[in-house]
Amino acid sequence: MFHRTWRRVAIAAAGLLTLTLVGACSDDAPDAKDLDGNRAGAMADYGIDKQFKATEPLSFPILYNNHPNYPLKDDWLFWSELTKRTNVKLAPVAVPLSDYEQKRSLLIGAGDAPLIIPKTYHPSENAFVSSGAILPVSDYLDLMPNLKDKIAKWNLQPEFDTLRQSDGKFYLLPGLHEKPWAEYSIAVRTDILQQLNLPIPKTWDELYTVLKAMKARYPDSYPYSDRWSKPNPGGELLSIVGAAHGLRTGWSWNPATWDPAAKKFVYTGATEQYKQVIVYLNKLVAEKLLDPESFTQTDEQARQKLANGKSFVIGSNAQTLVNDYRPDLAKTLPNAKLTKIPMLVGPAGEINPASRLENGVMISKKARDSKNFVAMMQFIDWLYYSDAGQEFAKWGVEGTTYSKDAAGKYTLNPDVDMIGLNPKGSKHLQKDFGFGNGVFAYGGKLDLVQSFFSPEEMEFQKVMNARTPLPVDPPAPLTDEEREQASLWETPLKDHVVQNTLKFILGQRPLTEWDAYVGELKAKNADQYIGLVNKAHERFEKDNG
Repeated sequence: MFHRTWRRVAIAAAGLLTLTLVGACSDDAPDAKDLDGNRAGAMADYGIDKQFKATEPLSFPILYNNHPNYPLKDDWLFWSELTKRTNVKLAPVAVPLSDYEQKRSLLIGAGDAPLIIPKTYHPSENAFVSSGAILPVSDYLDLMPNLKDKIAKWNLQPEFDTLRQSDGKFYLLPGLHEKPWAEYSIAVRTDILQQLNLPIPKTWDELYTVLKAMKARYPDSYPYSDRWSKPNPGGELLSIVGAAHGLRTGWSWNPATWDPAAKKFVYTGATEQYKQVIVYLNKLVAEKLLDPESFTQTDEQARQKLANGKSFVIGSNAQTLVNDYRPDLAKTLPNAKLTKIPMLVGPAGEINPASRLENGVMISKKARDSKNFVAMMQFIDWLYYSDAGQEFAKWGVEGTTYSKDAAGKYTLNPDVDMIGLNPKGSKHLQKDFGFGNGVFAYGGKLDLVQSFFSPEEMEFQKVMNARTPLPVDPPAPLTDEEREQASLWETPLKDHVVQNTLKFILGQRPLTEWDAYVGELKAKNADQYIGLVNKAHERFEKDNG
C-alpha cells in the first residue's frame, strides 16, 4: 500500500468527452468474436456477485511484486483458501519490489512474462502496446460482469477513457474506487502547537506561520524535515504542494496539464502554478523552516530527526503514522503527540486530488490462445472486482482472521494484527496469512476501503470526502509513432525539470532565472511535445465526438 500515488490527478475540463463502454466491447471487436475453443474450465452461468469456481482445476502464472514488509510465503492461507474457493492455483513468479518495474519490462520484452501481470500503474502499459505483447482488455469486458457493473454503477467511464490508446482500446484493468481515496498528507507535532497556542493549520500559508513560530521557539531545529525523496528529490512533498495548486507533480508527475480556460494542454513544468510551488518551497528553505536535506535524505534519517525532536512536521500516511513515527517517538519523546492532518489547502481550493483508479493488471497476449482464457478472465473479475473477492483479498477468512457483525462492521480476530489495530496480536494479517496484500487487495466500495481505518483516520477521510473531487483530464491518446517521438522528448525534459526544481528550491539558482529556465525547456522541445498531446486530443475529440 505504500507509495500509492496520485498518477491521474487532473484539472477541470469543460465538456468532458466520454465514450460508452458498451461500444468498446461490442461483438464486432474482431479479436473477441470466437472464444469457443477457449472456454475450458469456465463457468457457463458466471455473473455479478456469483462465486467463481472453475469447472476443473486450473493454474495461472502471475508476476508477483514481493514486498519486503510481508515477504512471500508458500504456506499462506491466502493461497490455499483461494484454490478452495475458485479451483484455481496461482503460480507466482516473485520479483523484489525494488526491481519490479525493470524485471517486468525485461520479461515482457523477452516474451517470458506470466499470463497475469499486476501492480502496473498507468501509463506504464503504454510501453508494451505497440509490440502487441499485452492484450487489449477492453475487447473482453463482456467476460467480466463485476467490472462492467462497477464501471456503470460508479460512473467511471471518464476515468476509463483516459486509459484508451489511439485505437480506442485500453490495455490495463485498473483497480476501482467508489470514491477518491486521499492517503498522503503531513503529520504535525500537536503538542508543540499547543505549547505555542496555535491551531492546526488548514492552508499552506497557515503552515508557514506555524513553522515560523516553531523556528522562533526552537532555533536549532528545521521544523519541517521530510522523507520519500526517491526516486525523484522531494517526490511526496512536491506531490502534495503541487496538488494544492491543481498540478500533478513529484510522485504524481504528469508533463501535460489541462488548461480549462484555454481548452488545451500546457507543459506542467513551465506553468505559473509550478513556479508558485517552487517559490513557496524556496521561501521555506531560505528561512530555514524546511530542511534542505528533505530532498536527498533517507527515510530513516528523516524519522530520526523527528524522533530526536530536531523536526516537528513530516510527510505521512496512516500506516507510517502508526507503524513508524509514533513508535519512534514513544522511545525518545514519550509525551510527544503526532497527528496526520487533512491535506493543506492552496490556490486550487478545497479539493480532493485523489483518483478513483488504482494500479492494475495487464494480461499477456499469450493468454488469448489458452484454452482456459475465458475462465482466467472470470477468475480475475471475481478476485479483483466482485464484492466477495475484494473482501476475501483484504480481510481473509471469516472466523479465522476476522469477524463481521450484522451491520457489516469488520473486526480482526484478537490474535491478528494489521496496522496496529491489535498491537498485542501474535500473528499479522499480511505477514502470516497473505491477506491485505498490495498485489491483490485494493479498491472497492467506500466501506471496504475504509474498513481498516482507525477512528482517527476516518476523521481524516471524512474531511477529504467532503471536498470537491477533481474532474478527469480529457483523453489524448498518442499513436505508436507519436508515442515513440514523445518518449524521446519526455525524459530529457523531465530530468531538466527535476534538476532545476531542486536548484530553485535550494537557492542554487535564483528565481530571477525562471524565464531562462522556461526557454531551456522550449529548447528541449517542450512546445513540440505539448503540440503532439494537443493534436492527439483534438483527433480523439473529432473521431469520438
